[in-house]
This record gives sequence, C-alpha cells and structure tokens, in this order.
Amino acid sequence: MTLHALAIEKQARKLPAVERERLAERLLAQMEDESLTAVDEAWVAEAERRFSALKRKKTKAFSASRAVADIRKELRR
Repeated sequence: MTLHALAIEKQARKLPAVERERLAERLLAQMEDESLTAVDEAWVAEAERRFSALKRKKTKAFSASRAVADIRKELRR
C-alpha cells in the first residue's frame, strides 16, 4: 500500500465503528464494478473447485492450526 493509502487507513481507524463499517461497505460496493484480473479469476475458480470437492466429500476439511502445523513440519524436512 502507498504511504497515502496507509495515512487514510490510519485516519479511518479513528472513526466510530458504525462509520468505519459504512465506509467499508461503500468501498466494497465500488469494487464490485471492477473486473477481476486473471489471477483473481484463477483463485475464484480454485476456491470453487475446492468447495465443490468438499461438498461432494471428495476431500476433508481440517483446522487452520493443523494446516499450519503440517506446513511447518514439511518445511523442516
């Protein structure tokens, strides 16, 4: 993020929760009008593929803490 964006974020954090929520909603609504990049589209497709496999019981879900532990274990090898 640019320094300008970080400064805006710092100011936004000082707003009351209700105003921060409204600001976030407005910013997100603007994002819906923008087209996805090829990378974003690939991630959406991958997420949909994984969710579909989960629903069809072709894969198992497990906790984030287990995933992190497994990754750390792999990195130690």
